[in-house]
Amino acid sequence: MRGAWSDRAASVRVPRVSIRIRPATGADLPGVLRLLGEMYPEDPVLSEVPAARGRAEVEAQAGRSLLVADDGAAGLLGTVDCVVAPNLSRAGRPRPLMENLMVSGYHRRRGVGRLLLSEVRRIAEREGRYKIRFYSAEDAYTHTFYRSCGFSPGEGGGFSPYL
Repeated sequence: MRGAWSDRAASVRVPRVSIRIRPATGADLPGVLRLLGEMYPEDPVLSEVPAARGRAEVEAQAGRSLLVADDGAAGLLGTVDCVVAPNLSRAGRPRPLMENLMVSGYHRRRGVGRLLLSEVRRIAEREGRYKIRFYSAEDAYTHTFYRSCGFSPGEGGGFSPYL
């Protein structure tokens, strides 16, 4: 007979929530900065004025998309920054460059990163782009994640899935 304590891990049911990927708004800035702070904990926290200036500059750039993953309850779960680079090769088809894909440590392994990458890929395909380019930290866990999403490492440590 088992007592109240067991060496077996208890399972916890987590309610399914709907995660929405959408463009970031000005109100999302604190959440985006929190996520980026998880990515780069050694960086000083950006104060309000430079952060607002940076957000305005990002927002003003044509072809730039700062996306967030939001479940409507827990705040922002993740973010990714994409910019479209004009291109003179490949028949002039532009290519997106992806930066700062970050999912909150608490929300990892729940499909948030995959949803963000799927949205980046959808945007790229809609715009007729031929590949997505990004670089990743030298981290086996992260590289395994990208490979599982169909991205393969390219030259110079970057990843470039052709669409």
